[in-house]
Amino acid sequence: MTRIDNKFAQLKAESKKAFVSYIMAGDPNFDMSYELMERLPAAGVDVIELGLPFTDPMADGSTIQLAGQRALKDGMTLQKTLDMAKKFRINDDVTPIVLMGYYNPIYSYGVENFLKNAKKSGIDGLIIVDLPPEEDDELCIPAQTVGINFIRLATPTTDDKRLPRVLQNTSGFVYYVSITGITGAASAKATNVGPEVARIKSKTELPVVVGFGIKTPENAKEIASIADGAVVGSAIVEKFADGVSVDEICEFVSSLADGAHAA
Repeated sequence: MTRIDNKFAQLKAESKKAFVSYIMAGDPNFDMSYELMERLPAAGVDVIELGLPFTDPMADGSTIQLAGQRALKDGMTLQKTLDMAKKFRINDDVTPIVLMGYYNPIYSYGVENFLKNAKKSGIDGLIIVDLPPEEDDELCIPAQTVGINFIRLATPTTDDKRLPRVLQNTSGFVYYVSITGITGAASAKATNVGPEVARIKSKTELPVVVGFGIKTPENAKEIASIADGAVVGSAIVEKFADGVSVDEICEFVSSLADGAHAA
């Protein structure tokens, strides 16, 4: 049982839906992003998705791309991202941390070395968007061997023929991408998402959370009502770009969490 498994078991026992927040590690700098990360659980966040800055984030829209550029410009690295998680674990050994990003930085760092240090730093799960199931031997299987969940993305184009392959080595939860496109590109609609979530849940006992296109507390509540949780990323990340304070961002995150938890 990982922290992710424990968290979803706890939420299920409480008849609550999960609220998952994404932030970019190092955006706009290490100290501010760490301060926000440290305060997320008190704002109602159940699972933290920690973005790994990368130069070519193919699945992300301009908001996340620019956040990654700000982080990289300030000197953020994979090692510093792990250091951030390790620092967080000094005072919080309960909240799950999922590292979300792309394979190139991990490959360059060295898979074996990365997994060893990620485990020591308190990383609970990985979402590596450019590693398909056909490449499970690269990172997915080794990660699960050391006790780190490998979380797979399912999308509107994941048909019944493809879905079993996607689910085969997935653990922790399934991340359903609510729209066809990049992060922040459109709004998620429960009428479209509901049947897809039901289809996925008929094939797995894992929780299914929905991300991409969730921007408001009302939207978070609507989506969480037909899934096991909702993920918000771009709407939070763009606050830093707008110069909003950490206090104000936490208030916004809290309103999103309240929406998801009210589902």
